[in-house]
Amino acid sequence: MNITIHGINFQKEFVPYIEQLIDALHQHNAKIYLTEAFLKNLKKSGAKAAGFTVLGSREELQHMDFVISVGGDGTLLDTVSMVGEYEVPILGINTGRMGFLATIAKEDVGKAVEVLFDGAFTIQDRILLNLKADQPLFNGVPYGLNEFTIHKRDTSSMITVHTYIDGEYLNSYWADGLIVSTPTGSTGYSLSCGGPLISPLAKNFVITPVSPHNLNVRPMIVSDESEITFTIEGRSKKFLISLDSRSTAVDASVKLRVKKEKFVAKLVKFHDYSFFDTLRKKLNWGFDLRN
Repeated sequence: MNITIHGINFQKEFVPYIEQLIDALHQHNAKIYLTEAFLKNLKKSGAKAAGFTVLGSREELQHMDFVISVGGDGTLLDTVSMVGEYEVPILGINTGRMGFLATIAKEDVGKAVEVLFDGAFTIQDRILLNLKADQPLFNGVPYGLNEFTIHKRDTSSMITVHTYIDGEYLNSYWADGLIVSTPTGSTGYSLSCGGPLISPLAKNFVITPVSPHNLNVRPMIVSDESEITFTIEGRSKKFLISLDSRSTAVDASVKLRVKKEKFVAKLVKFHDYSFFDTLRKKLNWGFDLRN
């Protein structure tokens, strides 16, 4: 079995768990590949590891059986960007804080490898957002798992985002910005701006304004078959747009449209995984001393 391990950064206290992960993979005769970013941090941490190959190019991922993301949810989002159209299943081991996407606790890495090789898991297809623009953006990676965001840049003045659904005018949002979120991303930025929680396998996008000036404006759920287009106005000549954690400044003249990506992100979920259980644990959802 060919397995790539990817990670952006990790603290020294996580080194024993990473060594345990690599040892467990060796015990199952896996062929281990490390991304350059992960290898750099591995050397920096002083971890003891051997018997691996450095991933030479992104194209090699198409020959992988799994990619293991070691880090927090941000690392898993970066892993999704790296895997892209190859749709290699991704297993997230959480060394971060929240762990909505990277759901395997670091203490369970040994058990996780056993479950992975036993096949006691399901693979969830998570939809991605695709950004179309009339100029190249995001270095040829115009997709994201969580959300696409339009935001004011360097002024206290709000912006106006004229929004259309399949060419039909929806609304002009006077706000600090606007979020288009997938169901997966509904527990992220959208949630903090008052957006609804959406089951991750739902077929929807949610449009959530950021600090809207019109108090009667509310988040809106639309079909993920919709194409959403925008025109932006404001005092500033530049605005920020982002896909997950990647952001760039654009001119107001740039034409932007968002729709569902043709491929999906495949996330490995073990049989005891429950989205609703995760909500209760990570958000203290429904927590009450009376319970």
